[in-house]
Amino acid sequence: MALVVPGALGYWHFSKRQPNAPVSNPKPQATEARVKALHRQDYKILIKSQGPVRAHSEVSLTAQVAGRITRLSEEFEEGAFFEEGQVLAELDIVDFEVALVAAEAQVAQAELNFAEESTRVTQARLNWEDLGYEEEASDLVLRKPQLKHAESQLKLAETQLESARRDLQRSRIRAPFTGRVLSRSVGIGQTIGATTPLGIIFATDYSEVRLPVSTRFLTNLTLPEDSSDPGIAIKLKDGLNESSGIEWDAQIIRTEGALDKDTLELFAIARVDDPFGVTSGKVPLRVGQPVTAEIPGKVLEQVFIVPREAVTGLNRIRLVDPESLVLRSSTMDPIWSDETSVIINDPAIEDGTLLVLSPMMHAPDGGKIEIIDDTDPIPSKATGAATAE
Repeated sequence: MALVVPGALGYWHFSKRQPNAPVSNPKPQATEARVKALHRQDYKILIKSQGPVRAHSEVSLTAQVAGRITRLSEEFEEGAFFEEGQVLAELDIVDFEVALVAAEAQVAQAELNFAEESTRVTQARLNWEDLGYEEEASDLVLRKPQLKHAESQLKLAETQLESARRDLQRSRIRAPFTGRVLSRSVGIGQTIGATTPLGIIFATDYSEVRLPVSTRFLTNLTLPEDSSDPGIAIKLKDGLNESSGIEWDAQIIRTEGALDKDTLELFAIARVDDPFGVTSGKVPLRVGQPVTAEIPGKVLEQVFIVPREAVTGLNRIRLVDPESLVLRSSTMDPIWSDETSVIINDPAIEDGTLLVLSPMMHAPDGGKIEIIDDTDPIPSKATGAATAE
């Protein structure tokens, strides 16, 4: 009995209901994120394009007379440069000299015939007057038809002489413009005709590049239609090695008159002066070389430039209030985009709002953000404008 009573008392003491201890709710942890301050600024649209370089004037060189080639100039070799008027090839001149001498003899004979007939006309008029006829002498009596025939024969002989002189000059085949030889297809001793192709040459004063532009970009560009419209200055880069850093100045001077029937693209024609660096000493831009270009378009004023890394599916971005550091989501309506950025103009976004760059798939809206690696500190309310190149 002595043991039962203390045991019962102990059970009652420990089984007595104790008051519940207060439970404290843990403070939500802030989510770490990298951010970028959004500022309204001007953004210049750049349309990327590419195309091969082509000579603006590429022709097949031909002679204007037939003959046998006796000499070829060193400047008439593949890849060689030449000046306008320079002799590239010469033909055997013997036959041309013979034809010239014959034409000179024909002129001399025609001049003699014309002089004799002029004398006969004068004598016929005197004879008619001596006979005392009152009526006017006819043309036949005065030998006017014969004089006209002699005059026409003289003109014909002079024309043939001039033709013989031109043929002799044409036996020396000259360059029609300053340029370069693409290929040569004849050799010394070969007999050619007046239409025989001697080679392919092209002008070097400037080259052209056909740059395709999608029709969906045309509303953002103002391209020159012809030479009377102001051109657009652009930079061309080596399409085979863009990392080389080499650039060539060019200018879009016109567009083609119709869309390409296969791609429905419009081709803008860019002109490159002195492509071979003959006068400037620049790195040559060769015919057929692929190049890339960025065509400047209109300027989008006071817009936000959003890096693509900050955009999730369905054009969704995460924003943070710079004062409260509270997270929220926003769906964009892009007005332009390129490989690195999306351009928006959302009036609901205030200048200076923080854009989340870190992936935050599961972070809820309304949560707190802790900024990490913040290279773009929380800005003041001052705004600015810049043009993105």
